[in-house]
Amino acid sequence: MCKLNYLQRKINCGMRLITSNLTIKEVQPKLKELIDHLFKIVPAGVGSKGFLKVNQSQFKDIMKTGTKWCIENNYGWEEDLKKTEAHGCITQANPDKVSQKAISRGLNQLGTLGSGNHYLEVQVAHASSIFEPEIAKVFKIHTPEQIVIMVHCGSRGFGHQVASDYLKVFDQAMKKYNITVKDRELGCAPFNSDEGQDYFQAMACAANMAFANRQVILHRIREGFSHVFKKSSEDLELNLVYDVAHNIAKIEKYKIDNKIKEVVVHRKGATRSFGPNNPELISEYQKTGQPVILGGSMETGSYLLVGTKKAEEETFGSTAHGSGRTMSRAQAKREVRGDKLQKEMEQRGIYVKTVSMSGLAEEAGIAYKPIETVVDSLDKSGISKKIVKLVPLGNVKGNANLNFIQLSGFLIALLVLLMNLIL
Repeated sequence: MCKLNYLQRKINCGMRLITSNLTIKEVQPKLKELIDHLFKIVPAGVGSKGFLKVNQSQFKDIMKTGTKWCIENNYGWEEDLKKTEAHGCITQANPDKVSQKAISRGLNQLGTLGSGNHYLEVQVAHASSIFEPEIAKVFKIHTPEQIVIMVHCGSRGFGHQVASDYLKVFDQAMKKYNITVKDRELGCAPFNSDEGQDYFQAMACAANMAFANRQVILHRIREGFSHVFKKSSEDLELNLVYDVAHNIAKIEKYKIDNKIKEVVVHRKGATRSFGPNNPELISEYQKTGQPVILGGSMETGSYLLVGTKKAEEETFGSTAHGSGRTMSRAQAKREVRGDKLQKEMEQRGIYVKTVSMSGLAEEAGIAYKPIETVVDSLDKSGISKKIVKLVPLGNVKGNANLNFIQLSGFLIALLVLLMNLIL
């Protein structure tokens, strides 16, 4: 009997990267105004509520269709849809498998960053940090000192509630199927059981909400840049490079023992890294491979990489999702004062707005592994290839919420539970 651990308190936490035709020379004089405005229109922190109010019927449509709902309701461009993993929709979603409590928590959270290590960051791609210029051009990074925007967030309290609801279900299911685990948080059920399928369908709803959440945030970013720079988002060329999930379980096909098998790949603290010619990629990315967005700390920067065939062959199309922590959040708060860190960062040219100084301390650069070490390891291993380093200029930050499961290490926390053939 095959078991599948699906517990993810941050379902489809993911990354989104947006390019612009602005340069650091144009943005630097207006950086504070820009970050202050984005802080105002993209709410952050525990319990934050978005500007977009939807009723239960609309929210169920969002659960089923994800990004598509946003595009159809004028919260994005048609090309945003194709530049999102799975086109922003996990098709197995079934709102009937989601509790009313979860729905109530999610209704007002579209377009919000949330807490912990979630952020909205304005970054610059220095010419000296572009390692593969031709691939970078395909991803619309082509101008020296070009400005890009990175977003990291997920399904907020909605996804957390979905996971919490099914943790209780799994408590009973494990007794039923004689399953034992070392930690209750690893509660699970056989994939083809009623409980396993119910959760998979509910998880897909939370994943679709996360895709939609990041799409609405992109819409607000476009509005914010237009407001500050007095140009349309089209004139500013605020184009989506890619949206990719970090925490998600998906059904994918891989060659195992010389046979193509359909398996469930559970990426937890990992992200997708598909190589060239993968049929799931759009035509623009067929020759390059999939953009891989890897977050670092707010002090040291992040990277844009590209997926590889080697990842598909050796790690089920997966790579690391970020630099990973070196110390606990509690320890970071003991060693760092948030207000002091904020001032020091501003002196170094990084302007940060946060709803919590203690939350800011938890995200200090010293709490994370050196991003270059992580990226070089991935590059040398061949499971993703570095393209551009992205240096932070300004950051909108949520506060911490220690009730969320914390991720650790740059090691790929890839939990792949191979199934019997589903076909």
